[in-house]
Amino acid sequence: MNGIANSDLTEKQIPSPNAEWKDIIVFARSFDGYEYWGSFKECAEVANIGAMAWHEGRRLPNSLTDLRTCLFFEQRFWGSQDEFVPVPDEEPMIYIHALIEEIRCKVQKCESD
Repeated sequence: MNGIANSDLTEKQIPSPNAEWKDIIVFARSFDGYEYWGSFKECAEVANIGAMAWHEGRRLPNSLTDLRTCLFFEQRFWGSQDEFVPVPDEEPMIYIHALIEEIRCKVQKCESD
């Protein structure tokens, strides 16, 4: 899956709630957080703020861009090598699935920020 702008994202492109990790990776790669934010550092800052809010109080970012940044960064964190892609364990997958479901909600509401 190539890059997909927020405004072009459809619900059909979002992995199902029970999607396998390999399918989540493909979707996460449809947004390049490094390119969008201009650097690894800026992307990491947005993603780390999102992860911290989740771990401190199960809060997720408000914008579709920030949600996709967090998902992109999680995919990069867990590895993206085609030969070996570690599957996140239970707790990170809860966060990853929460990101996906919030992305789905934003797309359903046509929120493309």
